Amino acid sequence: MNKYIFNCTNAIALVLLGMSAFNVNAREFVMSYDGFYDRLKVVNKGDFQYARVNFYISDIATNEACAIKSGTILTERNEYPLNFTDKAQLLLPFDKQLDTDKAVIVVQPQNPDHDCQLKLQIEANELEDLTFSKQSLYTINEELDELLTDLSGFFVSKLMWFLLPEQKGVAVTFKSPMQFDDKSITCEKSVCYFAVKDSWEDDTASLGDISQVIKVTPWIVK
Repeated sequence: MNKYIFNCTNAIALVLLGMSAFNVNAREFVMSYDGFYDRLKVVNKGDFQYARVNFYISDIATNEACAIKSGTILTERNEYPLNFTDKAQLLLPFDKQLDTDKAVIVVQPQNPDHDCQLKLQIEANELEDLTFSKQSLYTINEELDELLTDLSGFFVSKLMWFLLPEQKGVAVTFKSPMQFDDKSITCEKSVCYFAVKDSWEDDTASLGDISQVIKVTPWIVK
């Protein structure tokens, strides 16, 4: 079941992204900035304390990160360095001028044989100020669900709501394998799935050390 959930989540991410991306040659992956700007604008308009939309470059065949050698943001008149992480996450500015100037993002993978794709991930990964509890997961779940709906747009979320997948809860990725004595929590190695309930809103009991949490993503089911 978890494999299906993983694939479903990725499919949703790619559908939501809807950006122009193409390979100029085996060493370059090029994308229009406007699609990034549109998604970042949704996050900036919302009241999100933890939920974010992040962008990654991944290998199409394995879904593993396409390690980045270098990157550039180009406009007709200017060139800027592209910031990225060792996990192939693109750290893009929210910049109206880049959108107006029709900027493009150029990425050079470390391995020129990689067939790379752009992946959008809705997640929460800056959690240092939180206590790891059911209450905090309830808050994050609400934000992730709202952001997913906002990114889906008015037409889908309001008029074609039945096309949206169901968010059952959150998937938490830990630094090491975990287990919990709770039937609402299932774990597969270092990823645990929390079926968030309304009763969690006021449950402040600690579930563990928040420093062991790498990220929290939506748990999507059909």
